[in-house]
Amino acid sequence: MRLPRGSHHVTVRRDIPVPVAEGIALLTDHYIPMGLERSPTVLVRSPYGRRGPFGMMCGYVFAEHGFQAVVQSMRGGFGSGGVFDPLGDEHEDGLATVEWLRAQPWFDGSFAMYGPSYLGFAQWAIAADAGPELKAMATQVTASQFRDAMYYGGGFALESTLTWVDMTTRMKHPLSGITTALTSPRRARRAVLSGRPLAELDALATGAQSRFFQDVLENGPETAFWSKRDFSSNVAAVNAPVNMMGGWYDIFLPWQLKDYAALRATGHRPYLTIGPWFHSDGRVMRAAVGEALSWFRAHLGNDPTKLRPLPVRLYVTGAEEWRQFPDWPVPGMREQRWRLQPEGVLAPREPPESAPDTYRYDPAHPTPCISGPSIVGNGKPADQRRLESRRDVLTFTGPYLEHDLEIIGPVSAEVYIRSDRVHTDVVVRLCDVGPSDESLNLCEGMRRLSPGVPEADEDGVRRVDVELWPAGHRFRAGHRIRVQVCSGAYPRVARNLGTGAALGTAGTMVTADQEIFHEPGRASAIVLPVAG
Repeated sequence: MRLPRGSHHVTVRRDIPVPVAEGIALLTDHYIPMGLERSPTVLVRSPYGRRGPFGMMCGYVFAEHGFQAVVQSMRGGFGSGGVFDPLGDEHEDGLATVEWLRAQPWFDGSFAMYGPSYLGFAQWAIAADAGPELKAMATQVTASQFRDAMYYGGGFALESTLTWVDMTTRMKHPLSGITTALTSPRRARRAVLSGRPLAELDALATGAQSRFFQDVLENGPETAFWSKRDFSSNVAAVNAPVNMMGGWYDIFLPWQLKDYAALRATGHRPYLTIGPWFHSDGRVMRAAVGEALSWFRAHLGNDPTKLRPLPVRLYVTGAEEWRQFPDWPVPGMREQRWRLQPEGVLAPREPPESAPDTYRYDPAHPTPCISGPSIVGNGKPADQRRLESRRDVLTFTGPYLEHDLEIIGPVSAEVYIRSDRVHTDVVVRLCDVGPSDESLNLCEGMRRLSPGVPEADEDGVRRVDVELWPAGHRFRAGHRIRVQVCSGAYPRVARNLGTGAALGTAGTMVTADQEIFHEPGRASAIVLPVAG
């Protein structure tokens, strides 16, 4: 990974104990730009260690460019005291670290924060309360709360959650993050495919039960467990300029964009970059460091010439080009409904009178997913034809396009379904079918149904509104638009057993017979943000 080089030589003070609470000290490394007695600070707080790649990306690079760089290991990891309570201590510990910063002789009265994923969450945890010294934030592939990503569409993001628990359990030294990134997904998948109840999978993967994994299984998204782990309500109170970087295939993108919207609603002008990236994509980090340096020079060094002309920069896949816009959602887009039709057709017209399409979902043989957003691994589009050949997956395909069709923005679906189970899932996936019939997934969404949510009509039909991941894509002339409808995305999302039993211990499974409607008054559709 080639990182931008600065002009300062760097020295490092290692293992500085920073007191937080209850007699706990967090070990911290201070990267010092030689020749600068005082200069703005970049603060990085990490559960993944402070040496190795993190020390290089978050310490040396910023110090070489004239910033004091402070890289800290969070509670319970890499020599820091206490016990790591995922998402639980970042507010108090982060503010205590800021207090320590203020007392340092080299602190010039201003600081910024930097980091991806969990490191970005740690920024949001204190951003509203960090005081006027906080002058800028640079966040990547992250959001102010992870709860909704863990309960994806009301389901449970099984594979990513279990993989992350295994990773954080095993990381013990600076390079262990690289090792666990390779091995944790394999252990998690082996555990998932064992068929054991969910509450046993953490011990199967890691060798011991994980308190956090058990807590997430036992506490739904609306419980008090999440009250100190959700900072989305504080986003509007953040005054520091925020730079956001995300990927079209990142697990946190929908919630990152909600943070963007919260800042815009209060008159702030955050910068947003979305590339053709997935969560653990090394290209994100290469782009992030350079963009953060420009952002910090603009806001801590009073050099606005470092800012690009327009705040939103998006990579449009299919067109394979970067574009700049004044805002998100991108102005000038119009909604276009492509409606499901009989015989597997998709078209931007009303469907005729027709019988619903049917399939049976069997949790004993759950509908799998091929690619898609995940915590580790390659989440970029992959050929879906093997999945689309299954009897429990419906596909609806549009005609060959005569002209390019471009979509940029939020994607949603309206699905009219009747099921013989009140507990079931609806999964919708948007694909681009090329001239060779390769079907590449662009984005997806799901919704877990429960009694009365949503309400059924007198015929037992429910209209299910599904938010898919947003997209920026050009369907080229000669390609076709395809929509998949099914009831599973396993093991990315825990299978719906159809009984409504407790998530962790449920064992009994029942099949679900599904009817998907495409008729006047019940016209299932995908809603695309079409350019021009």
